[in-house]
Order: sequence, then C-alpha cells, then structure tokens
Amino acid sequence: MIKKLLLAVGVILILLVAAAALYINTSVPPLPPGTNEIIDQVLASELPELVTGRSGFAQSGESAIWYEMHEPEGPPRGAILLIMGISGDGLGWPPAFLEALVDAGYQVIRYDQRGTGMSDWVADWDGENPYTLHDMAADGVAILDALDIAQAHLVGISMGGMTAQQMAVDHPDRVLTLASIMSSCDIVDPQLPPISTAVVGDLLRASLKYGLLGDERNTIKQFVASRQALMGDTPYDLDTKFIAEQVLYNLRQRRGFNSQASAQHNAAVLAAEPRYEQLRELDIPILVLHGRSDPFIPIEHGQKCAAIIPGAQAVWVDGMGHDIPAAFNDIVVESILANLERAP
Repeated sequence: MIKKLLLAVGVILILLVAAAALYINTSVPPLPPGTNEIIDQVLASELPELVTGRSGFAQSGESAIWYEMHEPEGPPRGAILLIMGISGDGLGWPPAFLEALVDAGYQVIRYDQRGTGMSDWVADWDGENPYTLHDMAADGVAILDALDIAQAHLVGISMGGMTAQQMAVDHPDRVLTLASIMSSCDIVDPQLPPISTAVVGDLLRASLKYGLLGDERNTIKQFVASRQALMGDTPYDLDTKFIAEQVLYNLRQRRGFNSQASAQHNAAVLAAEPRYEQLRELDIPILVLHGRSDPFIPIEHGQKCAAIIPGAQAVWVDGMGHDIPAAFNDIVVESILANLERAP
C-alpha cells in the first residue's frame, strides 16, 4: 500500500510539473520574428567593445561601485549622472540616448548599481536589515567624489528615479537638476494604483522559461522577452542585436548577472519612506516624465509627483511604456536637456 501510494503521489507530481511547464511555455508571448537568427549571428560574431569611456571604481562604504564617464569633444557644460532601474547595470542605457547627451556637451556618467555588473555584489545581504535607498543614493555621491565633481544633474529611470530622488533629498548640495522618469515618489502609496501584477507575472514566467537553463542563448531570450513585457501601446521593433550583445558582453567580459539583485533592490524600494514632502522643499529644476501607456508603474505615480512638487516640469508621452526605445529617444532627451537649461 505504501509503495502504491508513493507511486501515485509521484505520478501526480510529474503531471503537475508537466502542466506547469506547459502553462509557462505557452503563456509567455512569442519572441519577435527573426530573434533566433539574430542571436545566431551575434553568437558567431566578435563582440563589440561596449565600455569605451573612462571607467573606474568608487568606494561607497564597504561597496566598490563601477562607473564609466563619457566626455564631450569640447569643454563640458556639466555632468549628468545616469541611474538605472531595478537589477539593472550601467550597460543597459540605450546607446543613442547616451550619445545624444554627450553630443549636447555634457559629461555623462553611468554606473552599475550595487549588486549588479562589476560593482560589488552583497553576498552577506540580510533581509531583516537590508541596504536602503539612502545607501544606494550614497553610491552616486561616492562616484561624484571619485571624479572630483562637485555637482551633477541626475537622471534616473524606474527605481533609478527613486534613487535619484533620494540622492537629491539626502545630498541637495550635490544636485543641480533632477529628472525622474517612469518612476514614483512612493511605490506603495495606497491612494495610487499598484505596480502591475500582470507584468510581474510575465517577467517571472519569462525567467522560468528561459532563465532556468542558464545558457547564453536562453539568457538573451529572457532579456528580450522581459523587454517585450515592458512595451507600451506603440508597437516598435526591439533592438534585439544590441540586447544580445549587451547580455553576451556581461556574460563573457564582466561578472554576468546577479540573481539576487532584484530581490535586494525591491527590498530597498519597499522599505523607503514617501518622498513627497521632502521633494517639495527642494529648490532645483525637476522633470517628471512618464509614458501614458506604462504597463508596469502606472502613470498616476508620476502625475502625483508632478502635482506635489512646485515648479516641476511634467511630460506625459503618448504610447510610451516602461522603456526608452528609439521611437521615444528624441522626446526623452529633449525634455531632459530642457530641464537642464532651467538650472541656475
């Protein structure tokens, strides 16, 4: 009887696993046409060098933070610090976006958030006492110190926007302007729609479908599928070739991807206090930019930030999701540069 019972349980478990695998496999949207061919081409080609600026490490507490600075051709008009979103490293910024800011005459600094890329991964992270947005904001200040930059313009997207807000609040003497893009001043504000559980589900299923195997091809597919989940209403072609090159560069030339970074960053975001009142007191030009079709962080978060902050420049982009593809590069860059011009 015990053997029969164990056999029955084993069969049921196998059926459940098979059903779950079938559901995950069929529920993840198909990748864009030509994805496999593009991945084959990138895998068979020599990788381009993706780090072409001046790079180094800044010491922030016990963490070493990797950064890269791109210089304009002439005397710089100022420095822009780019702050990437949750579990994102500095290489995630679109090349056209980066180049446009450099061409406008600014030093542009991007960096790997702690726990990602070449920055230190926090191996002894404690969920009961996690690092906070204050710590992550201090990482940006450490980079400015390492580069001997007294003040900078901050541009942050998603969680990077929250980090930029915290940096402006904690270190106002170091910040000239702030651009908070597709972000929130309080991600758990009970008066606002929450982060989309549907998108979280899509990201999780893509991770399960492609991430469990862990080889280069499937890791690329996971990133492509994740970018698809963050699209808005405007259809556009993903730059699959760049995504593939970026993923492979991280896997082959850098430290790869930290599976714990997302949970650690999420803990820092959830533990953060609302920043509405503190941002209201800042006397700097602030841009709040959000896509009307953002499927991840609803636009109401950006709208409430802009309504509360005196003098904030609000830009709402029709059709834009939780991403900065080529189709929206110009309006995002132009809005950032216009905000920079408002600085004293």
